[in-house]
Amino acid sequence: MDRRAILVDVTKCTGCGTCASACQEVNEQEWHEAKGFNAETFTFLVDRGDSGTVRRLCMHCEDPTCASVCPVGALRKTVDGPVTYDADRCMGCRYCIAACPFGVPTYEWSSSAPRVRKCQMCAGRPEGPACAQECPKGATIAGARDALIAEAKRRLAENPGRYYQHIYGLEEVGGTDVLYIGARSPAELGLPTNLDNRPLPELTRRALHVIPDVVTFGGATLAGLLWFTRRKERVAEAKQKSIRPSVETEDDHGQR
Repeated sequence: MDRRAILVDVTKCTGCGTCASACQEVNEQEWHEAKGFNAETFTFLVDRGDSGTVRRLCMHCEDPTCASVCPVGALRKTVDGPVTYDADRCMGCRYCIAACPFGVPTYEWSSSAPRVRKCQMCAGRPEGPACAQECPKGATIAGARDALIAEAKRRLAENPGRYYQHIYGLEEVGGTDVLYIGARSPAELGLPTNLDNRPLPELTRRALHVIPDVVTFGGATLAGLLWFTRRKERVAEAKQKSIRPSVETEDDHGQR
C-alpha cells in the first residue's frame, strides 16, 4: 500500500487559514485563531514575511520518535502513513511531548481526563485530510508519498528560479510523510533544521544497545571495588588484633 502523505507548497499559500478552519471542523473543535500547537490546534500558519506563509502540522515521521518512546503503544505509525494516537492506551507519561523533534504533541492540562493532542492526518477519513481537501489554492495536497515526491521534484526542476532546491521531509529524521517546498531555505521558512538525517529512534536504539555491556562492566567494577574495600577492612582488623597488647588492669591483679 502506498503511504498517504501531504505536500505543502509554500509558494502557493495565501494565508487564508482555510486549512486550519477545516482541521478544527473535522476534529469538532470550536473555531479559534490558530497561533501555535495546543490541545485545540493541530495546524496553524506562520507569517514569514518575504519567505511566505508557512503552515505547521505534525510531520508524521517515517520512524516516529513519539511512537518509539511510548511505553504502552498509544502512538503508532500506521501502514498507510499517519501517526495515530489511542487515548484508551495512554498512561499520561508525556514522553512523546519531550521526544518530538518538531515540538508537535501537546497535552490537555486543564482536563480531568487529559489526552495527548496532535494531527492524525484524518486517518480513516475516506476523503483524506480535510486541510488538503479544502485548500482553495492547492498549497496543501494529499496523496501517495511517492507520487507527491515526484510532483515536488517536477516543480523544482521546471521552476528553478521559483523554488529553493530542497524537499524538506524527504530525508530529515529519516523522512517524513509531510513534505515542504518553497521559495526559501527551510531555515528561512522557520522549519527545524538542526536535525540528523537518520531516524531518531535509530540513534536511541544504538545508545540502548550498549547499555547491557555498560551495566555488566559497571556492575563487575563495583563488585570488585566492594570486594577490595572489604578485604582492606578485614586485613586491617586482623592486623590490629595481632598487635594489640595483652594488658592486665589493676582490678585484674586485685582479683587474683
